[in-house]
Amino acid sequence: MSQTHSKSRQKAEIAFGNAQSQFFARNNAVEELDSLVLARDEKTRRLREARLAKELKDRAAATASLIAKRAKKA
Repeated sequence: MSQTHSKSRQKAEIAFGNAQSQFFARNNAVEELDSLVLARDEKTRRLREARLAKELKDRAAATASLIAKRAKKA
């Protein structure tokens, strides 16, 4: 069953289809950007935690070294 529509209706249908395509394409792009931002934030958090842990370990080692030097002097 084929329906015939006026030319203006056909143009409107095509324009609507194009608008819908652009809308869905934009949503996909936004979702992709959001996932990239989340991945970057997660990596930043992991790196920050690793850096803080290393700094704490280095600080503890430096303190232990100073304590050992003081103990030798005394």
